[in-house]
Amino acid sequence: MPTPANTGGPGLYARSEREAIIATLETTRVVFLLGARQVGKSTLARQIATGDPSATIVDLDDPAPRNAALDDPVGFIAGLERPVFIDEIQRGGPDLVLAIKSVVDRDMSPGQFLLTGSANLLRNPRVLDALTGRAAIVTLWPLAQSEIEGSVSNFVDALFAVEPPRIAGATVGRDALRDRIASGGYPEARLRSGRPRSQWFESYLRMTIERDLESIADAYKLHEIPRLLRLLATQAAALCVPASIGGKIGLDHRTVERYVGLLEATFLVKRIPAWRPGLRQREVRHSKVYLVDSGLLLHLLGANEERLLGDDRVTGMALENFIAMEVAKHAEWASAEARLFHYRREREEIDLLLENRAGEVVAIEVKSKASLSARDWRSLAKLRDAMGDKFRCGCVIHPGSDTVPLGNRLFALPLCALWS
Repeated sequence: MPTPANTGGPGLYARSEREAIIATLETTRVVFLLGARQVGKSTLARQIATGDPSATIVDLDDPAPRNAALDDPVGFIAGLERPVFIDEIQRGGPDLVLAIKSVVDRDMSPGQFLLTGSANLLRNPRVLDALTGRAAIVTLWPLAQSEIEGSVSNFVDALFAVEPPRIAGATVGRDALRDRIASGGYPEARLRSGRPRSQWFESYLRMTIERDLESIADAYKLHEIPRLLRLLATQAAALCVPASIGGKIGLDHRTVERYVGLLEATFLVKRIPAWRPGLRQREVRHSKVYLVDSGLLLHLLGANEERLLGDDRVTGMALENFIAMEVAKHAEWASAEARLFHYRREREEIDLLLENRAGEVVAIEVKSKASLSARDWRSLAKLRDAMGDKFRCGCVIHPGSDTVPLGNRLFALPLCALWS
């Protein structure tokens, strides 16, 4: 599928995942674009599809094509001229995906189907089996700050290249983070403030839980999920220990583990696993849990911009959550192909660590203060000395004004380095 110009236009944003989708369509029969509700999946896929005059566009929110797909999925797919963009694929039912499988098994040509839909569909074993080996999945998150600003730079690639953004004269202190954290990255929420924004988030959560979670979960305590989500918000950027969490709300650890998985499948939270130098030691460590959007986090905490500025605990938690998700978004489209972790060993702790396929790492510490001391990058220096050349770069991100070298491959970076 050729593509239109990469421009946002009024109310629209150029999405960085766009190039990854285009490249994947050139090599893969089916591309499945996943993500939370209201992040722009349909808009992005439609922009890509309309760049090809020969592409067929199908919206299964419309009753006519939806009914046709449900009545005769095989005939429906066979009658479509490819390439095809199908929006809200889950509305056609699992048999529609099986019909796509049959077509692409007979014709191995890349770029035949671009699909958008809910991650719920992937929880159906038949669907998952049908897509395995035939489809690539691309995740679309809420807007990154770089997308909002129209920047094409990738922060993760810059760190692996040991070329962090050179910033001078950035806004100092907590005013540098207030509006960005409170606004978050959902396009619709960004158009609102105050009570209207809170009402939007409340409606968003209700719709996601009622439509998405209840469609994939049959647990009798599903009504506990909103309470669990609010508890996770109070522990954002902390270790996710199911037994401890369950003890606070009367759920056993297995139920907590399952429900956190459901919240992750519906793109409300993201777990970041622990990193250890030994590959076999990583999976036994607790993950950290983050809300996927900083505006959503503040809503769940019942906090506003003033509390964000004045309450140290809210500030620190919200800032790390904000930065972790910004880094996660950049990692999604980075050339470095890096996985995101946190690092904790004995008395050493590093907030975020990325490792590429060559085993090289970059490490990130988050601080909410403008003035730093050597203690703030001590863990980065220790990891650098232990890993040698495998350690590419370390940085402390904080509300300071300038990029400051802190020693060999270590830097202090202002918050705006994430989008400048």
